[in-house]
Parts: sequence; C-alpha cells; structure tokens
Amino acid sequence: MNSMPTMTKNLLIVNFLAFIATWVLEMRGVDLTSLLGLHFFLASDFRLYQFVTYMFLHGSLTHIFFNMFALWMFGSVIERVWGPKKFLFYYICCGIGAGFVQELVQYASYMYEGIAAYQYVNAGGVQMSTDAYINLWTTIGASGAVYAILLAFGMIFPNERLFIIPFPFPIKAKWLVLGYIAIELFSAMSGPGDGVAHMAHLGGMLFGFLLIRYWQKHPDSSQRFGRSRGQEFFDNMKRRYDERRNTNNMRAEHTDTRRETDAEYNARKRQNQEEIDAILDKIRKSGYDSLSKEEKKKLFDQSRES
Repeated sequence: MNSMPTMTKNLLIVNFLAFIATWVLEMRGVDLTSLLGLHFFLASDFRLYQFVTYMFLHGSLTHIFFNMFALWMFGSVIERVWGPKKFLFYYICCGIGAGFVQELVQYASYMYEGIAAYQYVNAGGVQMSTDAYINLWTTIGASGAVYAILLAFGMIFPNERLFIIPFPFPIKAKWLVLGYIAIELFSAMSGPGDGVAHMAHLGGMLFGFLLIRYWQKHPDSSQRFGRSRGQEFFDNMKRRYDERRNTNNMRAEHTDTRRETDAEYNARKRQNQEEIDAILDKIRKSGYDSLSKEEKKKLFDQSRES
C-alpha cells in the first residue's frame, strides 16, 4: 500500500504535537487553549491569528482521536486526488470559515439574549461582568475542517459505499454526508449546553461546498495549485476512454453488416473498460503499488493501445 500522503501526515503530526504540548504546558501553568483558542471577537483576549491556531487544539483524547481518524480516512483520498497544495488550502480555508461562522452565531446569540443578560451568572447569585462572561467563549478543534473534508469526499465520490458503525450495511457517501448535516442541524437547533460547536461544523461544510462549487465552475482557477499525478493520470485515462467510447459508438451506428461481430466487439470493450475502472479505483484507494503484476500489465497495455 502507498504511504500516507505528505500533507495529511503532516497535519496529523502537528495536531498530535499540539495536543501533547497543551497537556505538558498545562502542568507548568501555561494555558495554550487560552492563548491559541478562538475567543469571541468582542472578548479582550481575541486575536486574529486564533482563526488558524484554534483548529490545531483539542480538549480531550476522544476529541482528537475521532478528528484525526476522519482526517486520515478521508483526507488521504482527497489529497491524492487534489494534490497537497490544493488540499492544504481547502483544509485551512474551511477551518477559518468554520471559525467565522461560529463567531457570527455567538454574536447573534449575544445580541438576541441582550447584553444585560450576560452580566449575571445563575450560580448562587454570583455577578459577572459582560467582558468576563464572553471571555468564557472559546472554540477549539479541527472538526470544522474535518467536516469539510468529509463533504469533499461525498461530493467527489457520492456513490462510494462505506461501512460506518453501528450500521451493519454499507452506506453511500452522499447519504452519509446528508446524515451528518441533518444531525448537526438538529443538535444546533436543540440549543447550547453540550459543549460542541455544531454551527462551526456546518460552517466548515458550507465553506467547503462553496469552494468546491467555485472550482467546478472555474476549473482554471485551481491550476495555480498544480495537479497531482493521480489527477493527471485519471484525467488522461478518462479522456482516452471518452475518445474510444465515441469511436466505438460511431462504429456501431454506421455498420450495417456483421452485427454479431460488432456486438461481441462492443461487449468485450465494455468488459475491458469495467476492469480498467476497477484498477483505477484500486489505485485511488490504496495507491499504485497495491496493484498486482497482472493489473499493472493490463493498465500498461491499455495506455499503450489508447
């Protein structure tokens, strides 16, 4: 199996190092969450750089484990398709977008509740200033960016079947993404209190959707990132398949004799194309080195004939 893509591996390393640093420095009296977590923009300790740094911090082992597992599972695939530069740009932009949406939601809640409501905390009649209260709002975690990666997988491979616990049957990626969106919306509407930034998750997916749609409508705009070898390979194979498919269709349409031979010819070509598609899918999932000698030879022969 191919090694993990570079950018995905580096993101995993940075996140785990930040988690360890948070734990070690906390024992020494240094609170990284307070310094690098994303605070409400009206708070006295809000800084612009927190829109980036917050996504590399996590509050618990469970928190970082599930985020990094999803990043490894889906990010590896997306990076192989897009290449490292485009993948990192998407990851960071969606993480920033998730933080921006979270800030908007907090501001809306702040204005709706009324400033006076934040001057008191219902805990034994203890009074707290507005500034002290909003300083308590801190967002951390890579979930917004990770949810955006999940969305990208669902949009690029909508019919890919995934086994997700606790379901004993495979689920198509597009239904999995829609299910997560529904769950996050329901959780957000149920009200605060669970300590999870559900709107940040949705915000990451929203920015991811807008970015992917923009790239789809303006394909030239993403050329500055360069193209991964996998993307170039898939594009070339797709172009050759399309050309050959058009040639086969023209041959079938303009041939009035030897119908049986043409039918056999087209059936053989369809079977060959299905086999090549399966090989390409295997490359996408596990890399070129996962192919057997026979599969590599078939792919080589196919490219030489095209």
